[in-house]
Amino acid sequence: MKICYFGIYNPKYSRNRVIIKGLKENGIEVIECSSNLSGLRKYFDLIKKHKKIKKDYDLMIVGFPSNQAAFLAKFLTRKPVIADAFVSFYDSMIFDRKNHSPRSLPALYYWFLDWLPARFSDLVLLDTRVHINYFVRTFGIREEKFERVLVGTDESEIYFDPALKKKLDYFLVHYHASFLPLQGTEYIIKAAKILEKENIRFNIIGSGPEYNKIIKLAQSLETNNTEFIKPVPYEKLRQYISVADICLGIFGQTPKTSRVIPNKIYEAIACGKAVITADEPAIHEVFTDGSNIVLCHSADPKDLAEKILFLRDHQALRQRIADSAYEFFLYKLTPRVIVEQLIKRLKKEFLNDKARENV
Repeated sequence: MKICYFGIYNPKYSRNRVIIKGLKENGIEVIECSSNLSGLRKYFDLIKKHKKIKKDYDLMIVGFPSNQAAFLAKFLTRKPVIADAFVSFYDSMIFDRKNHSPRSLPALYYWFLDWLPARFSDLVLLDTRVHINYFVRTFGIREEKFERVLVGTDESEIYFDPALKKKLDYFLVHYHASFLPLQGTEYIIKAAKILEKENIRFNIIGSGPEYNKIIKLAQSLETNNTEFIKPVPYEKLRQYISVADICLGIFGQTPKTSRVIPNKIYEAIACGKAVITADEPAIHEVFTDGSNIVLCHSADPKDLAEKILFLRDHQALRQRIADSAYEFFLYKLTPRVIVEQLIKRLKKEFLNDKARENV
């Protein structure tokens, strides 16, 4: 089987990198057809590039973001088109970031951006079953049209290296984020304030829409145990994770928080770290509280602070949780494994003898 990986995607973005790597590690030949041009030029560029390879593949996966490129793909080929929706732009822009009113024209535009590839593609990829249920309810697409592909992470970039762990005279909590509402960074700052006399320090890496808001919050609370670090190259992220004692996930109270399992959780467990994150429906699809993760109440800095203290004071249990999560990652969450089920479905639905006659 040969797959054309198509679109205006960033090949270095974790979601695309994991799927492409997983396909290749399962023996699938991947032909990439992408454009990084701006404006309308990118579509003409894609049309030109696709013309050269249109007979060389069996089916097409449109990489994230797939919204507009998936619609173009259906005009370019009669072969099966699989769109990696990954997240809902409508949910992200209207209900998570709250950039526009749900009754506004921009809201209708973002709704249409999600509906378009889901309606016209032959199969749609999302990261959790909770997310799939949301798409079914919100966009009126039948459930059978979706396939769950977990986020995972690229273990050749983010991996466990005990040599990087340093002996510190304080307990270090790691958190990296893009400062979006769903991540609930403000609750981490408030938890840090609660713990400022406990010899616990927080490394907070990243930037994003709520960065200035979070800085002002930290200043107003006069927290003295948080260090804000500018975004670091992805290949260096594991160095910061490896030094830490534990890592944090997401803690927001937006609807999107309940639907996703973010990259940072997979990245942390791939580095052999215990993780604390909010107790939301999506996380239960993959992880088990107290076994390979620790859950706390969403938007509750007091409960988060208590869980951090608990892991600090129970080193043996912390290590068991970290070891269990790491073993689970190697067994179930590497790119090769998380793409296996997708490949089986693609072969069964789109590459049987009758389908081959049409491609």
